[in-house]
Amino acid sequence: MDERSRFVELVRDLPLISVDLVLVRDGREVLLGLRTNRPAQGCWFVPGGRILKNEKRVDALTRVAARELGIPDIHALTPEFLGPFEHFYPDCFAGDIGVSTHYVVLAHRINVPAGFEIPGQDDQHEALRWWALDAAAESESVHAYTRDYLPLL
Repeated sequence: MDERSRFVELVRDLPLISVDLVLVRDGREVLLGLRTNRPAQGCWFVPGGRILKNEKRVDALTRVAARELGIPDIHALTPEFLGPFEHFYPDCFAGDIGVSTHYVVLAHRINVPAGFEIPGQDDQHEALRWWALDAAAESESVHAYTRDYLPLL
């Protein structure tokens, strides 16, 4: 069995543990990415990713921030734990193949100052954009799971 097929089986049978990075600029804006991959493809969502086997949460935050945003040391920005969340999707990374995805998400707020710009962007996002908190809360193009974070900010 190839690695992709094995991972599909794991996603079908188990929840995935992930970290979300909720970057808040100047207390007024949240960073969102327009997702190019499943699940939540085509939605604006906070950056994040799964924790790998034997990877500590702090190391997952570092890896995800570096890969998705080009931020080499996210811990210098002092992430604050927002809490655990659960995300359920009808599809998975492999497409709409009858396999749902269940994430247990460990969300982290990261405060950044006015004028802070993101150094990079990966291919998981068509675009990255700072959204005013109220605009993000009202937009149907912002995924509901991301909108769930907004009252906590």
